[in-house]
Amino acid sequence: MLRFDVPQVWSNVARFEAFLTFLFCAIALAGVPWIMVLLAVQGFIRGFFGHYREPAHRLWQRIAEARGWGGKKENAGAKMFANKILFIASTAAVLLYVAGSAMWVVPCYVLIVFSSLEWALSFCAACWAYGFWYQRFPPSA
Repeated sequence: MLRFDVPQVWSNVARFEAFLTFLFCAIALAGVPWIMVLLAVQGFIRGFFGHYREPAHRLWQRIAEARGWGGKKENAGAKMFANKILFIASTAAVLLYVAGSAMWVVPCYVLIVFSSLEWALSFCAACWAYGFWYQRFPPSA
């Protein structure tokens, strides 16, 4: 179900965070895979505790609000689900890298594709899946 117990997020702040995810994944693929730890931490905080608890999100939000760049407000529940996916994928990448597997790049490429869709086209695949799931399988009270 959509979460209404957490503050909504600005659409352009979420898009900027998706751009940073894209950028960090590109940096990881360029030879600094440990940067994925930062994405795992951000995904964990934003996904399980809320965007408003993550320091970088609060900074981007303050800057966007001060300059009037926020965009529109969006439900944070779907964005929290997307960040849980970010946490899982980036943690998988780090664990695969630590294990010495060359497969660590697969989660990075997946994150690049989906974060590009978010920042360039404002299409959140995880948000779409979140909405679709609860439309097909509504929670029972």
